[in-house]
Amino acid sequence: MGQGSKRVASTPTGAKSLTTQSLSTEGTWSPTFGVQGLDVSGYQTSVNWQQQWNMGARFAYVKASEGNYFTNSLFGSQYQGARNVGMIRGAYHFAIPNWSSGADQARYFVQNGGGWSADSYTLPPVLDIEFNPYENKTINGFYFGDTCYGMSPSQLSSWVRDFGSTMSSLTGRLPVIYTNTSWWNQCLGNPGGFGDYPLWVASYPGAFTNNAGPLPSGSWANYSIWQYSSTGPLTGDSNVWNGSYTDLVAFANAGIPYGASKAIADVAAVSPGLGKSVSGLKTGLRGGVSQG
Repeated sequence: MGQGSKRVASTPTGAKSLTTQSLSTEGTWSPTFGVQGLDVSGYQTSVNWQQQWNMGARFAYVKASEGNYFTNSLFGSQYQGARNVGMIRGAYHFAIPNWSSGADQARYFVQNGGGWSADSYTLPPVLDIEFNPYENKTINGFYFGDTCYGMSPSQLSSWVRDFGSTMSSLTGRLPVIYTNTSWWNQCLGNPGGFGDYPLWVASYPGAFTNNAGPLPSGSWANYSIWQYSSTGPLTGDSNVWNGSYTDLVAFANAGIPYGASKAIADVAAVSPGLGKSVSGLKTGLRGGVSQG
């Protein structure tokens, strides 16, 4: 995950894909709202998790896999390291959509760390889909295609849905989609139908601001996580959860932020009949309905 000048590995071994936006959030700045967190991969070979906690990080995402050919050898130690200091943590998968199907990569991800459980400290799995890190490269006889992986918007949209539905069937959760606005709009256009997928948007503003900027087209009115820097203050990439810590725990546990749950409860409190069973209800079906 990340942005900046593009960088390509000589072999597809999990290089972070980086966009061409400037690295303008150097140093110690962070948004003044939400909950701080970081994401790391095999590039971060030695993470001082206690230091990150002391700096305010309360959640972490760790790269587990890429395509269906690469796993992060540090995944286990990083994933457990975050948890050992008290962080809520989860796993992410870097998509190479022209390599194999969405379902195939979802299964590979789950087999290599991309699971989920309702234990209040495991975040839902993430699909990292963005600029092609191997653009116009042929490696071991495989041509990786252009920045959109040589795929049309409809093909990419179908691929994401294939990945998402498979993850949902395997884990009980739709994945979070990590992307950036410029790539999503260029390569997927303006697709609908992704509003149920939480959004993690990568955006590095040109000035220190609490505004993440325009969101990807088609589905989202807001984001769940904002990656605002790849150069600090936290190790790896720096992120902020768009809500309270209580919201974050609820999101990890059940996918329903505390604020939304409270709003539902508030409505129920002033609507005594809401959610209650109704006896004597007549249907429009003659002869009743058999239960089978």
